[in-house]
Amino acid sequence: QVTLVESGGGVVQPGGSLRLSCVASGSILTINSMAWYRQTPGWQRELVAYITNGGTANYATSVEGRFTISMDKTKHTTDLQMNNLMPEDTAVYYCNADVPAPLAGVKNYWGQGTQVTVSS
Repeated sequence: QVTLVESGGGVVQPGGSLRLSCVASGSILTINSMAWYRQTPGWQRELVAYITNGGTANYATSVEGRFTISMDKTKHTTDLQMNNLMPEDTAVYYCNADVPAPLAGVKNYWGQGTQVTVSS
């Protein structure tokens, strides 16, 4: 079993920055990839950023150039640096990870979410 815990959310003014962190714990030998999603009430959860253990990163068009995702393969953590935040970025942000298991193959896990509010 693997548990993901996010932190770093909060309230920030437009143009400000936040750094979200996620740590994975439990039965982990390695992590194939980690990602950040976000969800606003009434909207489908959307992918924000994704990174493989090889360092390849992908971003949603709406955040590319403003957000940067990173992963520490040893510490089993991922960070999302969010710069030039806009009110449209307001959402609950969720950490996601693909973790291989010897018998069950790759399993997908979710964190509990952390609230990000961008408002003046």
